[in-house]
Amino acid sequence: MVILDLFSGAGGLSEGFFRVNSTFVGHVEADSNACKTLKTRTAYWNLKKANKLNIYNDYLLKKISTNELLEQANISSSDDVINIAISDETFNGIVKRVRKNMKNKNIKKVDLIIGGPPCQAYSVVGRARMKEKVVDDPRNFLYKYYVRFLEKFQPKMFIFENVPGILSASNGEHFSNIKTAISKAGYHMELKELIASDYGVLQDRKRIIIVGWKINKKKKNKYEYPEFEKIENLYTVSEVLKDLPEIEPGTSKEGKGLYKDKTNDYLVASNIREDGFDILTQHITRPHNEQDRKIYEIAITKWNKQKKRLNYRELSEENPELISHKNITSFTNRFNVIKADEKASHTILAHMAMDGHYYIHPDINQIRSLSVREAARLQSFPDDFYFEGPRTSIFRQIGNAVPPKMAEQIAKKIKEIL
Repeated sequence: MVILDLFSGAGGLSEGFFRVNSTFVGHVEADSNACKTLKTRTAYWNLKKANKLNIYNDYLLKKISTNELLEQANISSSDDVINIAISDETFNGIVKRVRKNMKNKNIKKVDLIIGGPPCQAYSVVGRARMKEKVVDDPRNFLYKYYVRFLEKFQPKMFIFENVPGILSASNGEHFSNIKTAISKAGYHMELKELIASDYGVLQDRKRIIIVGWKINKKKKNKYEYPEFEKIENLYTVSEVLKDLPEIEPGTSKEGKGLYKDKTNDYLVASNIREDGFDILTQHITRPHNEQDRKIYEIAITKWNKQKKRLNYRELSEENPELISHKNITSFTNRFNVIKADEKASHTILAHMAMDGHYYIHPDINQIRSLSVREAARLQSFPDDFYFEGPRTSIFRQIGNAVPPKMAEQIAKKIKEIL
């Protein structure tokens, strides 16, 4: 499949399509750190195809620089990753760069466009946070550029993913406008809400996956919404965490020989850590003050012993000395422990970049929030997936992504159809 990837983020959706041997003519993304991540991952796939993963492993071990990696992977001067915000001013320039990249790769046609505009303006949490400002948020209207790319490149199909809140934003007006615009562009679309835990991801993450295809008025339509293959979950969240070494808040552990255990069946089946892979990267934690750690300890104990979540209002009654927020009546579940003995964790969100209270590690001996690598694993990113940028940006990239394992199941089915 030849694919154009829009609003790419760190590449969770595209990772699934890389795994079924797709060719990309461009990943278009506004965030510079996410683009650096996309370049690093494109380098990984180029080197894997060339049977030169030793070069990539040298990068993970910090033996070579980013520039050396990109140069040896033949992407230092390519337009595979385009770091530009899509707008009226930039649209034509992006189209030219994609077409030039197609020409350089001797590709004449795009089969599939994938991606989803930023979801903050559609998500229920985002709308609550922005209040009346959400009405004029320009991100509400980025779908129009997605439709313009459909009109320009005329792919056979497209995948448009977003949060469930897209259906209810502005009382359904935005979704109605999206549907109308896609129809005018000559495409039929259908959608379903998919849950990541049905596709090999140990997380209750819900996404709206819209699949569309070009309407051919002369021929009877041969496409329909695919039945993506579900994966029976035989594991608990503990499988994601158990081989990683213990770590203190505000520290990191990276390098060879640092895994606590061999890999396990879940990690192998989900392509997170293959047997024999022994380079740990980005096991990095944020620092916590002593007050927060005392609250974490109470939250962990309460969950592990009573299967009960910490309620902030109850905390104010039982341990008033630990209360720093005056508001004890709303968002009372602000401290949340990852439930290691269940089959799925709660959703990893981009807000994790702001604080770790909602993502507390279940081990009473560590008393901290999740590390970068642990959050990435809960999203089903493989351990050899390296995120670029500062820690805050990396957490945001992880939280915004489509889980690669879920994306892989989507990619397999779309490839079969095409």
